[in-house]
Amino acid sequence: MSNDASIDTALDTRYRDASLSVDERVEILLSQMTLEEKAGLFFQTMIVMGEGGELSEGDPVFGIASNRDYVVERRMNHFNLFGSAPKASDMAAWHNKLQELAASTRLGIPVSISTDPRHSFSENPGAAFFAGPFSQWPEPLGLAATADPELVERFADIARQEYTAVGIRVALHPQVDLATEPRWARQLQTFGEDADLAGSLGAAYVRGFQGGSFGAGSVSTMTKHFPGGGPQKDGEDPHFDYGREQVYPGDNFEHHLKPFEAVFAAGGRQIMPYYGMPVGTEYEEVGFGFNKGVLTGLLRERYGFDGIVCTDWGLVTDQPIMGTDFAARAWGVEHLTPAERMIKILDAGADQFGGEHDPSMLIELVESGAVSEERLDVSARRLLREKFELGLFENPYVDAAAADAIVGNAEFRAAADAAQRASIAVLSNKTALPFSRGAKLYIEGIAPEIAAQYGQVVSSPAEADVAILRITAPYEERGSMFENFFHAGSLDFPEDALAHVADVSAAVPTVVDVFLDRPAILAPVVASADAVVANWGASAAALLDVLSGAVPAQGKLPFDVPRSMAAVEASRPDVPFDTEDPLFRFGHGLSL
Repeated sequence: MSNDASIDTALDTRYRDASLSVDERVEILLSQMTLEEKAGLFFQTMIVMGEGGELSEGDPVFGIASNRDYVVERRMNHFNLFGSAPKASDMAAWHNKLQELAASTRLGIPVSISTDPRHSFSENPGAAFFAGPFSQWPEPLGLAATADPELVERFADIARQEYTAVGIRVALHPQVDLATEPRWARQLQTFGEDADLAGSLGAAYVRGFQGGSFGAGSVSTMTKHFPGGGPQKDGEDPHFDYGREQVYPGDNFEHHLKPFEAVFAAGGRQIMPYYGMPVGTEYEEVGFGFNKGVLTGLLRERYGFDGIVCTDWGLVTDQPIMGTDFAARAWGVEHLTPAERMIKILDAGADQFGGEHDPSMLIELVESGAVSEERLDVSARRLLREKFELGLFENPYVDAAAADAIVGNAEFRAAADAAQRASIAVLSNKTALPFSRGAKLYIEGIAPEIAAQYGQVVSSPAEADVAILRITAPYEERGSMFENFFHAGSLDFPEDALAHVADVSAAVPTVVDVFLDRPAILAPVVASADAVVANWGASAAALLDVLSGAVPAQGKLPFDVPRSMAAVEASRPDVPFDTEDPLFRFGHGLSL
């Protein structure tokens, strides 16, 4: 019970009585909430930890206020955790202090902590975080390369245990968009190009995170980006104004809904609509977070979805991103004021404003009559229900002393390592693979001490029996650091990179391992190298286990690899497998 509640004799605290139904508890609490307390529910923004598990004073560079300001002054209680800590116990200790802060407020509504993915190999503050203390798995494209729903559910179950150990109760994932536009900047966190596979793995992901029955041990999943974010014009990302349009020249809008249907059937709790705006469809040409035809007509009415809908980040106000001055992603409604955008989002059927942290604007809209308090109550019920069903009112705290023994433990890391090996796909092989243990190895992109466990490391291709080069798929450099986190543009490798592969390959049988976050134009690499391998997040040891034949090569491509950029440019971005005469087909992968 909060300190304020203990002295407020008029407060009906029966909402804390677990013997009552969730609906009863929601109504008892909601009936006592002030407008300010209701408004605080509607905002989910980034929050940071202090060092050593302490509360934070915020981060002015990223426009993040102090923990106390958010929870006590603004009455907010939904936060996306930005960054990590070296130790899980520090994350857990911070979480408990934040819950103590929430308990000190009048109603003591507990905080819900959410997160972008944090179990893999990429660091994009707009999409994912380094694993840190958590077990490290392939990216979702790599999970898709295993084509194994049981493996994906096992991953999600382990991630659930690690999240709950530190107090994270909402996953801002899975991302079940279809990678139908080869240039698209966000496909690394998808399950690839095939709708059936994406749906099967997305459903397994939800089951693993939410558990057999939704409750105190669950992590609620926020599936994104409804109604499918893959068909981006020229593959550009709608974080930026030049990527705002989603196009459907193949009239294939409905196809992109299939993975979401599988997630709904699996019980997915929350949805995030995409930034993009549909062009040339029956729907209004405004961003999906503002789109009533999509959120109410399609999601709420056609699919009967009554869970939480949270917009993608920064649709209302021009909140800074990583110190940039990018405007709000209010595509199609740029002319509206922030207050008008907020009204349109609520009218569309969303429940929360992602990345926004100014409840006073919503309060003013209600006080002016522009938004009714009854409309707030519709979403407030959903938001409160989730907290009750997660068991946060019964016990918002975690066992900080136990966190380090759970997060990243040996069993979880072994499962993650096995998944890394299972995801690696061998695309071509003449004679180099498997290489003999003890061979002379020329390496690039691999730590010598790791390679030395598999062979004799030499300093030049001329001395080697085999060369192993680890490279990354190409992308175009853009004007800011934040833009460059989103790999976009041409899929052609630079000439100097191709020349280097050709030079090494001329001297020694060469294996090229490509971090294939987008389906790069591999034809010139395949022509030069003795073998080409793809990974989507794998350690050097996992790679060398496969290349040496210590474990079998099992991975299969989760998308087509196009033969040329001309084929990509001629393809329809909403249609899967639409590039002419691809170099490698979806599902391709050699055994060794």
